[in-house]
Amino acid sequence: MLRYSLQKILSLIPVLAGISLIAFLLGVVSPGDPAEIALSRGGMSEATREQVSAMRREMGLDLPLPVQYARWLGNALKGDLGKSFSTGEPVGQALARRLPVTLRLAAYAMLLTCFFGILFGILSAAYKDRTVDLCIRGAASVILSLPGFWLAILMILIFAENLRWLPTSGVGGAKSMLMPAVTLSVATMATAARLTRSALLTEMGKQYCLAANARGIGKYRLVVRNALPNAIVPVVTLLGNYFGGILGGSVIAETIFALPGIGSYAVQAIYMRDYPALQGYVLITGLIYVIITLVIDILSLVLNPKIRLGGGA
Repeated sequence: MLRYSLQKILSLIPVLAGISLIAFLLGVVSPGDPAEIALSRGGMSEATREQVSAMRREMGLDLPLPVQYARWLGNALKGDLGKSFSTGEPVGQALARRLPVTLRLAAYAMLLTCFFGILFGILSAAYKDRTVDLCIRGAASVILSLPGFWLAILMILIFAENLRWLPTSGVGGAKSMLMPAVTLSVATMATAARLTRSALLTEMGKQYCLAANARGIGKYRLVVRNALPNAIVPVVTLLGNYFGGILGGSVIAETIFALPGIGSYAVQAIYMRDYPALQGYVLITGLIYVIITLVIDILSLVLNPKIRLGGGA
């Protein structure tokens, strides 16, 4: 297990290097001169060539690109992601303040997805081709076809404007996170239910389940205690990748529901052409996604003995 984990960690080093390179190149290939943008944000409507040249030297933009990348990466490793063009605030400080909001939203969405996705998948597999199964499969197909932003607006109209049960925006208790979490989780919830059903039916068709069924073991024990532990591995992988993807996919929910997370921060950075903020967002979300992927790989190793045996019997 230790050897497998070390191999996974070493294989992620080139991925992290690629993420850092992509984040750096965002500020290089993006339209506009960062020096001119920084001066215009500072209150200068029309900067002279001398002022732009001085700002470029101050920002290190006159250096070769490899030197700029090495300097930027060195500062990023120290926790210095630069300063925002629009606010002048250190990007790392802004992301650290907003990241807990996104993580909280991701935790609520993950909780809903795990509970209802796996539960509906179990019910669908246990009552295959019956009314319950047909209803769950039909609902999953409908949910997967709904755009997230449309569902968010529909929930605001129903639960906030008409029924006045939930707030439309802000960071408060669980009520303020419910609609954004549902917006983020419903599509993956349907996917998790379908994957759980498929994996369970595959396991229930194997010899050990057929033998257990022939011995008269109850359906609950057969599905939950015998088949589910073996069928849960692909579902765990799906949910782990989903949790990492929430950090980059929460933009719509945070924007519609006015949540001050890193997703809305990235939208503001794009709108204001705030390249340091956008670079920091890409770097941090990429790093977190890689860490979550590593955790999921190790968890799959624990759950599936075949990985520890290299795929052998």
